[in-house]
Amino acid sequence: MAAVFQDDNWGETTTAITGTSEHSISQEDIARISKDLEDSVGLDCKRYLGLTVAAVLGLLVFLTPIAFILLPQILWRDDLEPCGTVCEGLFISVAFKLLILLIGTWALFFRQPKADIPRVFVFRALLLVLIFLFVFSYWLFYGVRILDSKDTNYQGIVQYAVSLVDALLFIHYLAIVLLELRQLQPMFTVKVVRSTDGESRYYSLGHLSIQRAALVVLENYYKDFTVYNPALLTASKSRAAKHMAGLKVYNVDGPGNNASGQSRAMIAAAARRRDSSHNELYYEEADHERRVKKRRARLVVAVEEAFTHIKRLQAEEQQKAPGEMMDPREAAQAIFPSMARALQKYLRTTRQQQYHSMESILQHLSFCITNNMTPKAFLERYLNPGPTLQYDRDRWFSKQWTLVSEEAVTSGLQDGIVFVLKCLDFSLVVNVKKIPFIKLSEEFIDPKSHKFVLRLQSETSV
Repeated sequence: MAAVFQDDNWGETTTAITGTSEHSISQEDIARISKDLEDSVGLDCKRYLGLTVAAVLGLLVFLTPIAFILLPQILWRDDLEPCGTVCEGLFISVAFKLLILLIGTWALFFRQPKADIPRVFVFRALLLVLIFLFVFSYWLFYGVRILDSKDTNYQGIVQYAVSLVDALLFIHYLAIVLLELRQLQPMFTVKVVRSTDGESRYYSLGHLSIQRAALVVLENYYKDFTVYNPALLTASKSRAAKHMAGLKVYNVDGPGNNASGQSRAMIAAAARRRDSSHNELYYEEADHERRVKKRRARLVVAVEEAFTHIKRLQAEEQQKAPGEMMDPREAAQAIFPSMARALQKYLRTTRQQQYHSMESILQHLSFCITNNMTPKAFLERYLNPGPTLQYDRDRWFSKQWTLVSEEAVTSGLQDGIVFVLKCLDFSLVVNVKKIPFIKLSEEFIDPKSHKFVLRLQSETSV
């Protein structure tokens, strides 16, 4: 009872598309995939190069104030003026400011990258250039005015190092404004449409470049859009092919007649077919909805009975010794056969069978048993198609994305810009609209205008 039998029919849930397949790969696709792999290798090199440059520059920034303080002690220590109380207090100031700068830099810059973008992040590159020029200028002044002349005023040298740390803290504040705060205020509304089934969502964005806006769109796509199901599109294409196959042309006048008679017959047949096609579509959809409701009802009843059985098993297991308790995995394997057929038929009817393997269903069932979840909580994943993140990564049809834009991807968003995010199976069309300027006026209402006088006229004489 603890082991689950391998249902021979469960393998039939795998969708095989014959004829013109939606996922067939041609020579052009192979060449494009090879090019994408080469581009990804280039992006990895670019990313590691950028991280290396940023790490070296960050190390230089943190070592520079310490070097400013230690070099005079090493080179001309005997000629330095004694460091008083104020100078020793500056040591504490430099230490704490460097600690604050280190924590702020770690929180802002040393984060796991979420994606690879085709171009450099302009503001981040400008900040790196600004920091390099700033530190280089301080070193140049330090070498000319302090190292060459061997300045003996040690307190002034320490104060010079403190001024460098203060300026670096202000640059860090500027980085927070440019990288984090600038994009928070919504300025644009983008409409994202999936090209295959037309599903759309609206998002509000701030001042972002096109490539960073594309990243925000993709992050929201994986959690907001329902998973892409090409089986539903295949059904509509097969229905259209069936309508076209129903058209037949007969040459009743013999082979000697010209082609005009055949054209008129074809047009008339197409018109009659078009007049009746909406009835066929209506009854087909109504029949599909009826079958889905029927399969759904059977599935709900089967799952409720299975969970009732597991509660009975848990009650029996509590009376046994602790060493004989059944773990959630064994309990899931015990009750799964009673609901497997109903679940299999429902997934086939709704064309979701390619997203749910037997192993994933068993894992979800054991998870629900472990957390004492209800049958409705277990069925939520299968009754309502969820977003892409709900499914396993190997079920995702979109991993490599290509950004197509007429404008430069490093330029900012503007009203009317349209860019496309393409993957192997579909594309996302993004239309940008600027949030209109709202002019709000005030109208004063006189409180006396709300007052009125009620006059009563008696109909009887007093």
